[in-house]
Amino acid sequence: MFRYPSSLVLLLFLSSFALSEDRQRQPDIVVFLADDLSSADLPLYGGTDIATPSINGLAADGVTFNRAFVASPSCAPSRAALLTGLMPARNGAEENHSYPHDDVLKLPQILNELGYQTAAFGKVAHLRSASQYHFDTYDLKQEIPELRTTVKSFLETRKDSRPLALFVGVSNPHVPWPNESMIDPSAITLPPQLLDTPRTRVQRSRYLQEVIDLDTYLGELRELTNRHLSEDLIFVFTSDHGAQFPFGKWTLYDEGIHVPLIVVQPGVVNSDTKTDAMVSWIDILPTLIECGGGTTPSNLDGRSFLPVLQGDSDTHRKRIFTTHSGDRKMNVYLSRSIRTDRYKFIYNPHPEFAFTSYIDLLLRETSGDYFNQWTELAKTNTHAANVLARYHGRPRFELFDLQKDPHEQSNLVNNAETVKIQQDLYCQLKEWMDEQGDEQTVFHKPLLLNAPNTWVPRK
Repeated sequence: MFRYPSSLVLLLFLSSFALSEDRQRQPDIVVFLADDLSSADLPLYGGTDIATPSINGLAADGVTFNRAFVASPSCAPSRAALLTGLMPARNGAEENHSYPHDDVLKLPQILNELGYQTAAFGKVAHLRSASQYHFDTYDLKQEIPELRTTVKSFLETRKDSRPLALFVGVSNPHVPWPNESMIDPSAITLPPQLLDTPRTRVQRSRYLQEVIDLDTYLGELRELTNRHLSEDLIFVFTSDHGAQFPFGKWTLYDEGIHVPLIVVQPGVVNSDTKTDAMVSWIDILPTLIECGGGTTPSNLDGRSFLPVLQGDSDTHRKRIFTTHSGDRKMNVYLSRSIRTDRYKFIYNPHPEFAFTSYIDLLLRETSGDYFNQWTELAKTNTHAANVLARYHGRPRFELFDLQKDPHEQSNLVNNAETVKIQQDLYCQLKEWMDEQGDEQTVFHKPLLLNAPNTWVPRK
């Protein structure tokens, strides 16, 4: 696949920017990233188990995207797509814990050349080195107590006169989850795709406690940045993918790829507004470039949704493409999907592979130990057995009517009423994969579905 040299793209991009007349100081930018947060668990998106006053307050001040999706449902490829504006097959970060190509142009590099100081604190990207993404400042400490100190100190002692692009990535609500939670496990509502067992409820309560803690820090960060940055401040809140529960993270179901996205800019972005425009994480890079006064490089997969933010459009994408290429040896599984306004089509190239993950292979008491109860329940309960069978084994094709089946429980593949839709979406997906240069690489030796003794939990 041909890639434009980053230096050439940047030169052309800056030449365009340099011609602009009487440009004013660009707005400061803050991007706040959650880690493994499903949008459905927030009251803003219909969740009922917890209160999130800071997230709700942010939404009251800006635009909430009802249909924002990541490029890939695991940490490294998702964040690489955000910071390059390219899908995984094009930027090079395909499986989890991989990295984009060195010569791919990255968002901090562009913002630096636009005149921004760039700083990243916490889990913003997976790195080989601190200079890989070209941030001026980078601190890897990602726990909230640490971020309270590092970000506050940075803003209070900062002397740089340039506008600031600040990226803050918390570890919440990524595992390990805390041993204690203020949330009563018996009072929560479990998503329909999960089995209702006592330990599942305990772990969900711990996960939700981390969401509450994240919300508290979001409020603190807004107060801090409002105090130290300019009034013209863009604040973006989102998550890299869904939660680490079965049928969420590492999957292309909406529980894995549908994420919260809120954008605030006083006086520019309408307040207390919701939009059904479909956007992808690859669209954030070109949007921020335009907000910063620059011109987007032409070779990106992402497209700016600034017209949606400014109220000039209520649509953006007609199709959302998402890919998953595994998570080292814990999840050797490939999936590709296309999502429209109504339908989701998922292509699993290797249905003979067993789907596994950190959840079922490690069974840690700080995350997935509830899977022991799932396995035991499946020995005597037909529904539980079917859920486990669906977790470990996926058919080659999956098709869901998202209007009638938002939790993607009923596969419509080969249904006479939807076979034409299935064929059309598969053709569109294959064409897009060819355009991307997607080689569908299997990065590690898989565990096979017909050899269950090879994927028993690890001790």
